[in-house]
Amino acid sequence: MSTSSHTQGFLAIELDGAGWDGADITRAVLAAESAGFHAATFTDVPAPGRANALQRAAFAGPVTRTIALVPEVDTVYTEPFHVSTQLASLDYVSGGRAGWIVTAAESPEAAAAVGRASVTGDALGQEAAASIEVSRRLWDSWEDDAVIRDVATGRYIDVDKLHYADFETPAGFAGPVYSVKGPSIIPRPLQGQLPVLVHASLIGEVSADAVDAVLVSAPTAELLAAEVGEVRARVGASVSVITELDVVLDARGQAAAARWAGSDSGRAVYTGPAAGLTDFLADLLTEADGVRLHPASLLVDLEELARLVLPELRRRGVLRPVVQDGTFRDLLGLPRPASRYATTAAAPAFTAPAGAGK
Repeated sequence: MSTSSHTQGFLAIELDGAGWDGADITRAVLAAESAGFHAATFTDVPAPGRANALQRAAFAGPVTRTIALVPEVDTVYTEPFHVSTQLASLDYVSGGRAGWIVTAAESPEAAAAVGRASVTGDALGQEAAASIEVSRRLWDSWEDDAVIRDVATGRYIDVDKLHYADFETPAGFAGPVYSVKGPSIIPRPLQGQLPVLVHASLIGEVSADAVDAVLVSAPTAELLAAEVGEVRARVGASVSVITELDVVLDARGQAAAARWAGSDSGRAVYTGPAAGLTDFLADLLTEADGVRLHPASLLVDLEELARLVLPELRRRGVLRPVVQDGTFRDLLGLPRPASRYATTAAAPAFTAPAGAGK
């Protein structure tokens, strides 16, 4: 996206506190959409009986119209082929409003669950980079017009429009090497390529050219603007920069300080009245393309955000309009890309199994 002017930005909200069942998810995501948030994110913290982040986002897809749905999906202990196809399915379920927050964290428990050695250090970033590349190749492996639905000949797809991804882990890969042949098992996502978001800590092992947005945090709210500038200098003007902010508001007759029990999230925190947050966000959005808010209490703080903060930001002209039937790429100012294989003369074509129609 263009970063020449930050007169308008967007707001995302983390819905981790929404609960685990369908009614809770529906209530929370509709409240966030009604409030005017541009995107909802879903943290993936495995717990017994809990739907994962991608499943919760998929549940929210059919009941919403404008809000982008962006789950965290692991790249270390989840098969890249499954990551790619599940995210493509989310894009269809949401009508082109899906995105992906790439996660790559140490997790001995997850490693044990899939029978792998625990991944640490730089290898985490390498796993993330490989998974992103696999997903992008698989999303492109069906050309946009591959589905022909030719009833007369009984052909659903034109196999000449399907291509092998042919991915192999690069030399020096720290983890177990693997390859992915492809093509994908579902058509190209509605957006062509889902927007890919990473935390700033992964930039380096993950190339800035491979991502569409970077999530930036800082130890204090006062340091966020400076951190935005530093990250923007590293990733360039074509990558959106989104700041992270924990929020605790004065609400229901109780001061924010009395509601705040401290946090070990590592993110900057705003505590205080809604008016102060409004001023802070208005200033921050002159530097950052967007802000993701993490409410201390989704039930309480979302109510205050919807009632006092977002309306005032819109009145000031700080926020971008919410676009009906738009895509997440539209929100980020990204054009819909052509498939890399459709524009490459030497594209590796898929060979249909014997007996399959062309």
